[in-house]
Amino acid sequence: MRYLYRSTLMIPIKMKYKVTFKSHLSLTDILALDRTRLANERTFLAYFRSFVVFLSSGLAIVKLDILKDILWIGYLLIVIGPVLLFIGAIRFYYVRRHIKKMYDYDGELPETDQP
Repeated sequence: MRYLYRSTLMIPIKMKYKVTFKSHLSLTDILALDRTRLANERTFLAYFRSFVVFLSSGLAIVKLDILKDILWIGYLLIVIGPVLLFIGAIRFYYVRRHIKKMYDYDGELPETDQP
């Protein structure tokens, strides 16, 4: 059995497989970065959902004759939708680049070797 020590506490953890890390990060840090990466993706998907809702609502308002009184709101929603998507994409790539740059982590899991 091989042992893996947690960063500052030095608590031994029994491992079946040998784990070799490509970077200086501990397993806890790698898992935290994975959670951050997944949260970044969820946030982008929320921006994308908002884009779809704004755009479809705007198109529905523009196409329906009964809603001619609020036609300006439809055009406003059609303009706001792509702006939301653009802001979400810029934020997604900014956070992803920041994670790679600051932590020297590319999102890959550590390699495991059979004993």
